[in-house]
Amino acid sequence: MNKKLPKVFANKIEKINKTNEVYNVSKNEEEIVKNNKNIYQKINDIFSSYRYVYKADVIITTNKGEFTKRIIGKKGDNLITFDNELINISNIIDIKYKE
Repeated sequence: MNKKLPKVFANKIEKINKTNEVYNVSKNEEEIVKNNKNIYQKINDIFSSYRYVYKADVIITTNKGEFTKRIIGKKGDNLITFDNELINISNIIDIKYKE
């Protein structure tokens, strides 16, 4: 049962691997990434909600202000409103159902 196994060949590591470099991310950039994930989740929650039947009245907050819109769909990175307006999702800070 004591078999002789072949030797394993391994190259010497002569260079420093730069794929694991450390990057510092500012707090604002980190919050933008978190907000974008939350925005996409919120949009998916709106479209999969029992309240959504071909349209949803929502309050959209962007860097330009707060707007009440009726959204009817999503195409690519844009929301489509009832008035055929396209709203870029990357500009949205928050989105919620209008009560």
